[in-house]
Amino acid sequence: MKPRANDVEDARLDALAQLKLLDTPPSESFDRITRMASQIFGLPVAAVSLTDRDRQWFKSRVGIDHCSIPRDKAPCAAVAESTVPLVVEDLLADPHYADSVLARAGTRFYAGAPLITSDGYGLGALCVLGTVPRQVSPAELAGLVDLAAMVMAQIELQHAFGRIDPISGLPTRNQFRDDLTDLARDRGGEPRFAVVVDLARDDQISRITRVMGGTRVDELIREAARSLARMLGPSRTVYHVGAAQFAFLSPPDTEQAAYLDVLQSGFALIRRSSSARFVTSVAIGVRPFVLGDVLPDDVLRGAASAAQDARRADGSIALYSAANDTAHQRQYRLLRDFGAALEAGDQLRLVYQPRLDMASGRCLGAEALLRWRHPQLGEISPAEFIPIIEQTSLARPTTQWVLDAAMDQLAHWDHAAIAQTLSVNISAANLTEADFVARVQRGLAQRGLRPDRLEIELTESAIMAQPDQALAMLRELAAAGICLAIDDFGTGHSSLAYLQRLPARVLKIDQAFIRNLTGAQGPDFVLVETMIGLAKKLGYHVVAEGIETEAAATVLTRLGCDEAQGFWFARPMEAGDFATWLADHRDRQIVDSQTAVASQIPLH
Repeated sequence: MKPRANDVEDARLDALAQLKLLDTPPSESFDRITRMASQIFGLPVAAVSLTDRDRQWFKSRVGIDHCSIPRDKAPCAAVAESTVPLVVEDLLADPHYADSVLARAGTRFYAGAPLITSDGYGLGALCVLGTVPRQVSPAELAGLVDLAAMVMAQIELQHAFGRIDPISGLPTRNQFRDDLTDLARDRGGEPRFAVVVDLARDDQISRITRVMGGTRVDELIREAARSLARMLGPSRTVYHVGAAQFAFLSPPDTEQAAYLDVLQSGFALIRRSSSARFVTSVAIGVRPFVLGDVLPDDVLRGAASAAQDARRADGSIALYSAANDTAHQRQYRLLRDFGAALEAGDQLRLVYQPRLDMASGRCLGAEALLRWRHPQLGEISPAEFIPIIEQTSLARPTTQWVLDAAMDQLAHWDHAAIAQTLSVNISAANLTEADFVARVQRGLAQRGLRPDRLEIELTESAIMAQPDQALAMLRELAAAGICLAIDDFGTGHSSLAYLQRLPARVLKIDQAFIRNLTGAQGPDFVLVETMIGLAKKLGYHVVAEGIETEAAATVLTRLGCDEAQGFWFARPMEAGDFATWLADHRDRQIVDSQTAVASQIPLH
């Protein structure tokens, strides 16, 4: 049975809606074809016209100010319905079109080629129009048909290969890249600003999803897309370039200070009317650039980098900083390369910094510190790479590498009759590993090491980030006979009640409090005196980190600090150097002891 006309029209409109083209911003990839059609015919007007239910909407247009006309008696509607080319040599001479909107506006000539989907539905037409009647040669009509096919191929490419985001209906990152490439070719050397709007932090998106579901996030994305489109107007394009990120370009001939003011006021208005204003924080990054001088991906990345810099406050706007961008790129490179370093075998190593008893000067052990010699960048400071790695899945294999290397060194020292203990730092991420304690016990057993030869250090901040998990794991480790230490004490936010519950035996005062300690006065002295006194009353063995002067060592000895660690005594050393230092240190202690005894013998 032949389908009814209404059914065919409904199916055609559905096919058009599925492509999500209607009411989307202009696109250079379509405009380029429209300009070619105008040039081939030598006519001032051309358009990619889509036939909606009651209008002809122009996805691309040349020589037309308005973006749509009524569908009634529009020639493009006839092309969409028939899916065959249409030429009207003189609209005023044609009974059907003589009183149409086009004819009344002065259009005399029309030629249109259909935009046909792979399922055979006519979406509209690629058309050219003139104000003077004329004929069409077979070559001209064939060229128009070919160009229409190119438009249709572009439509299907966008739909098939992620050129239009299905949630927002906006062009995607791929389209931004192509449009910017086209713009750079046509208007190279022109200064512009790229703007990236970061709608919300990752944790905010996760919280909304967890509480209200993914549908609510989709609603927020669509709301933001509509708000940005309204703010920019119909002649500007907004791109959906990330999960919750949008991008657009400034108009030409824009002055920086004035444009930043426009952005600030525009986004303030959007925020006041947004339903998400209480649960998200918008950040805006602006990247100045010159068309053709910067690759599209770098333009977008730079603006996104600026948006992250703007995360200082909700609604904040930050200009692109080459220095910050370089730092971000370096961080990414270090993160990318560290995985290979774990497997390379010759990039990572441990160095060892002695810990000394402050009363006797005897070396009680050492802290194992991770070092990385990058094959191209050289030595990388642990202060630079460790905070990056601790936030990723590399935290587990990194801690395991350090533990294995430390326990191997302990076993080697056993064979060399060097009875030392080693302390190893772990991160907050390790607290989520259910098998962590078992792995430590297995490593000790495989090497025949006593558990008390190993000390596990966990920062106060890491403990308080996940206090329940920390407490459970520390109790397990303590039950296994492993010594526990709270590292960087004084920089976190632990309560006295919680400290009393921890099974840790050692408390290490952070070097920030020790570095400027010069005498029995000043705020640093008061803080250190209080911390040592408190720790002693809670039953902790106190270690001071970062001792760099004799004055600090003297003060700490007087305050009753148990152990010392810092450059004043010894810098971190390679394993072989540590063994040599340890032997020399013991020899010096023996000599000093003999000298002290001799000085007390009566001379008579």
